[in-house]
Amino acid sequence: MSEEFVLDTMRAERVGFGEAVYCASKTVSQIAAILQAAASPMLLTRLDPAAHEALPASLRATLDYDPQSRTAFSGAPKPVEATSGIAIVTAGTSDLAVAAEAARSLRFNGHDVPVIADVGVAGLWRLMRRLEELRRMRVLIVAAGMDAALPSVIGGLVPGAIIAVPTSVGYGVAAGGQAALNAILASCAPGIVTVNIDNGYGAACAALRIINMR
Repeated sequence: MSEEFVLDTMRAERVGFGEAVYCASKTVSQIAAILQAAASPMLLTRLDPAAHEALPASLRATLDYDPQSRTAFSGAPKPVEATSGIAIVTAGTSDLAVAAEAARSLRFNGHDVPVIADVGVAGLWRLMRRLEELRRMRVLIVAAGMDAALPSVIGGLVPGAIIAVPTSVGYGVAAGGQAALNAILASCAPGIVTVNIDNGYGAACAALRIINMR
């Protein structure tokens, strides 16, 4: 039988951040085998609580697991840098799971970043009272579902890089995040970039690429 996985041990040297293991489509035995083979700290994403609980107790004991973000640290994350210049913003409380995935991915890579939650455009005063704080950031990850208006609004108010994360939050024609994605792609605020729907990990990696270029 051929190998089921091959660890990318040189990724950090190539791109500035290490390999992450996407667990959602893997069996518990595959995840366990990967953890046993890993020779360095590793980030696990989309590790559902049921899959985490099904891992052997000896492996679970080695993990720093967060059920909200469905991420786990295998081994110690990088030491926290004094200043990161990154912040995460959410339109609503329902977007927090995606924001948590981004925040944990950044923390694993040495950046402990603030999460500014529930500042969507339905109550614009909530955003405006944090505006000076947001303007000091080099990179903002903005998670929003429904019509995803928040990245466009922030993009017209702050000078830093905006990485939008459309989320699958919303009723009916929100279509599991498709409306949010299309709205961000059609934004009239120039220079906004976007990642895929609910992809907090991808947004964190984009932020790391920007910060690592300094």
